[in-house]
Amino acid sequence: MKKLIKKALKLVLPIVLGGFILFWVYRDFDFSKAGDVLLRGMNWWWMLFSLLFGILAQLFRGWRWRQTLEPLGVFPKRNDCVNAIFVSYAASLVIPRLGEISRCGVLAKYDNVSFSKSLGTVVTERLVDTLTILFITGITFLLQMPVFITFLEQTGTKIPSLVHLLTSVWFYIVLFCLIGVLVLLYYLRKTLFFYERVKGFVLNICEGVMSLKNVRNIPLFIFYTLAIWGCYFFHFYFTFYCFEFTSHLSMLAALVMFVGGTFAVIVPTPNGAGPWHFAVISMMMLYGVNVTEAGIFALIVHGIQTFLVVLLGVYALVALSFTNKNKTNY
Repeated sequence: MKKLIKKALKLVLPIVLGGFILFWVYRDFDFSKAGDVLLRGMNWWWMLFSLLFGILAQLFRGWRWRQTLEPLGVFPKRNDCVNAIFVSYAASLVIPRLGEISRCGVLAKYDNVSFSKSLGTVVTERLVDTLTILFITGITFLLQMPVFITFLEQTGTKIPSLVHLLTSVWFYIVLFCLIGVLVLLYYLRKTLFFYERVKGFVLNICEGVMSLKNVRNIPLFIFYTLAIWGCYFFHFYFTFYCFEFTSHLSMLAALVMFVGGTFAVIVPTPNGAGPWHFAVISMMMLYGVNVTEAGIFALIVHGIQTFLVVLLGVYALVALSFTNKNKTNY
């Protein structure tokens, strides 16, 4: 019974957290305006073009993952690696961070790849991605720091008092986000302690982590990494051209929002729902977009991109079952 409650909490808490943040962000929002824009006020060609980069990002991620697996002496099918990535993103919509486990499970099932070793390569990938986004963040901050200073000077914004801070809705949203991250870290710690009891598991993970030093084509690995994050950015940036009220925003403005949204999705909610909206809306207002239009942008873009994740996940599950009937590699 206790285990059942824990599993239920893991499923329910992220949804509740994301729902709470969405409720506060959109508590006075007129959803009919978003419906009008969705049906009659947006350029769907630009949206479809942006979705292409969302697919490419996952393709590059699948190919890069296969590259880190090769030094371990395993050569899963390229299609399986890509489809495993598709499944992982869709699985994370149900339970945040479940995708890291599910993609390793896919290769274990269809390509006989050691689960623990492949999990080690996932850890390596996450480390590389973390360093990449930190580098992007540093460059963005240096390039756009004057924008924030000008905004504060023009609006006369001052550092809020403690009383104002404690009565602000945004303070509690950030607080709940931090609580969510702490809960996630707690469960990760317990999970690692459990795995440490399994003989050989940690050693296999370490072997997977160290696979990066034996990757045969480092330039190709770097290219895949840059392509992944470049596609993520353009997946977001080209959606600006879908709407008249965001089409004027610069690429640097998009970069600021992209970085903010990337850090927001660390909060364990389904596909970053809630924290991502909060981050993008707040930063878009820095560039002169009013709160209603920023809310419409975040709601429509996040909804369509989430639908793409679901669609790719369903496709991958079907493709895996048809292309692995005989479990043959190439």
